[in-house]
Amino acid sequence: MRYDFASDNAAGMCPEARQAMLDADSGYLPSYGNDVWTERASDAIRAMLESACEVFFVFNGTAANSLALASLCQSYHSVICHEQAHVETDECGAPEFFSNGTKLLLASGENGKLHPDEVRRLVTRRSDIHYPKPKTLTMTQPTECGTVYTLAELEELRATAQGLGLKIHMDGARFANACSSLAVAPGLITRSAGVDVLSLGGCKMGMALGEAVVFFNLELAGDFAWRCKQAGQLASKMRYLAAPWVGMLRDGVWLRHAAHANSMAQQLSQGLCQITGVKLMYPVEANAVFVTLPGPGIERLRQSGWAFYQFIGSGGVRFVCSWATTQSLVDELIAAVAAALI
Repeated sequence: MRYDFASDNAAGMCPEARQAMLDADSGYLPSYGNDVWTERASDAIRAMLESACEVFFVFNGTAANSLALASLCQSYHSVICHEQAHVETDECGAPEFFSNGTKLLLASGENGKLHPDEVRRLVTRRSDIHYPKPKTLTMTQPTECGTVYTLAELEELRATAQGLGLKIHMDGARFANACSSLAVAPGLITRSAGVDVLSLGGCKMGMALGEAVVFFNLELAGDFAWRCKQAGQLASKMRYLAAPWVGMLRDGVWLRHAAHANSMAQQLSQGLCQITGVKLMYPVEANAVFVTLPGPGIERLRQSGWAFYQFIGSGGVRFVCSWATTQSLVDELIAAVAAALI
């Protein structure tokens, strides 16, 4: 099978992340994050976000999102998210599990984006003690549909959430792609959204594994180390989770890789849309392309050896570009789709 476009998770490590991990693989260093590489990585994230934030490193995105939300909620609270959000559709109930039962309240919204009116509706429709008290808003940047919130949209959501007394979490599994798409400083995005806690993606931007949980609201970070330990997310050899961040954030490497992935997605979408029978589902604003294909064409494409996700409704297919995607791979996929639809 060809996994080239199945997910950015399918790509290997980028050279900069690999080299930083190799550089860290020398000698004896303190365990559990008390090493120089974890300190350097945390400082690099603070500098990138222009914030005196608290930074924690975990193994994967499910842990980052679930533990972050658990730090924002009690069991009787609720979290407002988009109905297509990863915390709802792809985390096996982990957000509810780690928060001891916090309920997710699902909002609709075009192109995977939360709309302030929907947030307001979910919060204000009931206020009695029998209803799980809304406490947190979680937004995904970029969204599960590959779209990107503009700064104005983030500011409107922030004003709505703060006016309703909600804390704000951002799922930034592909945050680098959003930064590249908007062409603004990363810290401007989190400030515009009023983010209390950010799940910052590392794996999808070229690392082997690992995400960062970033607390802008320092009061919420007090017990987070214990949450990580209890959840099995405290790495004994933390330097191997942390060091790749040093390589990725040095000299804007992560943004260059994200810009490349976004550019490949644009070229892929342009090529696919020239094929009769292919229809774009959402605007291509980051590194993912969603299209509808005729059913027989989907099956022929799969039989020809291409792997892809098919989970956004009937006929919906997702192709994702990564730091490793090349123009020749894009051309191969376009030709394969054209052949499958003959």
